[in-house]
Amino acid sequence: MYGLYRLTTKLGAPLIRSKLRSRAASGKEDPARLDERLGHASSPRPEGHLVWIHAASVGETVSVLPLINALIEDPDLTILITSGTVTSATVIEPHLSERIIHHYVPVDLVDAVERFLDHWRPDLAILVESELWPNLVFETLERDVPMVIVQGRLSDKSWRRWRRWHGTISSLLSRFRIVIAQTETDADRFRSLGAQAVAVTGTLKYVAAPLTADPQELKAFQRMVGARPIWLAASTHGGEEDAVMTAHIETRAHIPDLLMIIVPRHPERGAEIVAHATSRGLETSRRTAADPIKSTTAIYLADTLGELGLFYRLAPVVFVGGSLVAVGGHNLIEPIQLGCAVTCGPHLDNMAEVASDLGAADALRTVTDGHALSRDISHLMNDTDARLKLVTAQKGVLDDKAEILDLVMTALKPYLPRRRG
Repeated sequence: MYGLYRLTTKLGAPLIRSKLRSRAASGKEDPARLDERLGHASSPRPEGHLVWIHAASVGETVSVLPLINALIEDPDLTILITSGTVTSATVIEPHLSERIIHHYVPVDLVDAVERFLDHWRPDLAILVESELWPNLVFETLERDVPMVIVQGRLSDKSWRRWRRWHGTISSLLSRFRIVIAQTETDADRFRSLGAQAVAVTGTLKYVAAPLTADPQELKAFQRMVGARPIWLAASTHGGEEDAVMTAHIETRAHIPDLLMIIVPRHPERGAEIVAHATSRGLETSRRTAADPIKSTTAIYLADTLGELGLFYRLAPVVFVGGSLVAVGGHNLIEPIQLGCAVTCGPHLDNMAEVASDLGAADALRTVTDGHALSRDISHLMNDTDARLKLVTAQKGVLDDKAEILDLVMTALKPYLPRRRG
């Protein structure tokens, strides 16, 4: 099957290159760095040992920042982190240095992968979660580069799909030195697909540093809002804004001056969201337009990237999106770290371990529609004791997971390049 895949990607190379150019034209690729997607490096390989970490997009990139910081305590190591999205590159940029380099992952064409590997010559390859591109993996293995998976996760849907290609997947996974899985369920699924060495540590998302915020921006926003109560709908997707707007309208019947902040997962949807809010009679101010928040503003649309840390600090109650629609949910830990009372929808495949841990601590609140969300928001905004009880329970789950980074580093230690001297 791999031979067929390799042939298919070779024959489809012109179409893949054309698709890249089309994506660049629409803002989904960085035009200035498009050659990186074809394996052309934009910086020289540094001397010494190099560990390559591949994190597909924003969530995976953020989750491995604690691991990167732990690894570069070895002065002989340089970290090359690859990802495939513009937003992930934006997120990692403030963390880059001479010893932490970002490169877009090459598309899964053999010639692009070969150029990438021949240039960077990694001493160890770490793949995050379950990002297995056959050409990328096989070419790396053929160069005798040790490969491991951290944050290993397989949703039920992915596991069932991978089982249909068991022979190919098994030939890949059996050659990984270790799979460091998030949960026992994930570990069992990786074993069933051919992984030989599997460890379970939990998710590194638990030990990520809290999101930051510009203190001046925070003060400016607090002055603009004044004493108005605020709640936040974070990382929303199409199909969710209607529900959160319903919740907002119903909640404002009890809290008339309530302000809702919406931070869409994809900021380019801003005009669409404003139009929908207007159709529902909700006056909206837009961050990218530098609109002020007036007494009549019902919704503040934060259609920017990288500012969730600011808005989590402003809102005592947060709904985390991607969970009322079948996206799988987004990071529940980030708002909990900043003292928010968090609620979400039922679709939490991407956060299954966290949801399970919160549920076991009676600290998971889920809703199924805008009406239920309104009841939750009203309760948490009006009942301070209930809100603080939820915040305490949710933060307690995080406190119990402080050892996860040490567990991951211990599992990785046998495969790390040895320090010189």
